[in-house]
Amino acid sequence: MRKDKKQVIGEAISDEAIKLYLGVEPADDTPPALHKLIKAYRGLRIDDFERFVGFFVAAGYALDARDASGRDFIALIADQRQAEPYIEVIRAARG
Repeated sequence: MRKDKKQVIGEAISDEAIKLYLGVEPADDTPPALHKLIKAYRGLRIDDFERFVGFFVAAGYALDARDASGRDFIALIADQRQAEPYIEVIRAARG
């Protein structure tokens, strides 16, 4: 990191900033709902991801979207070491 840049850790993210993840669209054949979940997973802390999932569901997106190989969001991230809390959020939202 450049010396003139301050690293910001733990700063609150606004709802508007979280909702920006609803606008990302895939450049390939990935289903838009799955792409949005993956981008949010990669870019948001767990608390913010949980808020995102609420906005995601309210916008009418499917939590069970699958890629061409039949894998859903949980299957795609399950082998990552930080994934478990995110998986729990999805399971809770699915009910």
